[in-house]
Amino acid sequence: MPRETFILIPGRTSRQGTSLNVSKLAGEYIDEISTVFLCPEDMRRLGLIDGDRVRLRSDQGIAEVKCEAAKPGELPPGVLFLPYGDASSRLMSGDTHGTGMPTSKGIDVELEKL
Repeated sequence: MPRETFILIPGRTSRQGTSLNVSKLAGEYIDEISTVFLCPEDMRRLGLIDGDRVRLRSDQGIAEVKCEAAKPGELPPGVLFLPYGDASSRLMSGDTHGTGMPTSKGIDVELEKL
């Protein structure tokens, strides 16, 4: 599969909540932040299925994550969503006062199926 450029939007999910201590096991948090979400049309076009591993590459770094289809209508084609965490931090140029929240809401990344 050739590499394709997408706009990555890192963000907090409602499942992440505001603290790791709120009804969440550490393993659940790690799994959640290592999943990138794509629109179903992009998944089909790229020949990806839920659980496939992909490499995301930005000017700042590389992260390998699993992919999952977003619910229809949640993301437009060409846009990826990755919850805040270690993987998204590797792709950002900086964050806001060490919070893991990016200084920019849109990051150009290349996606490559592993």
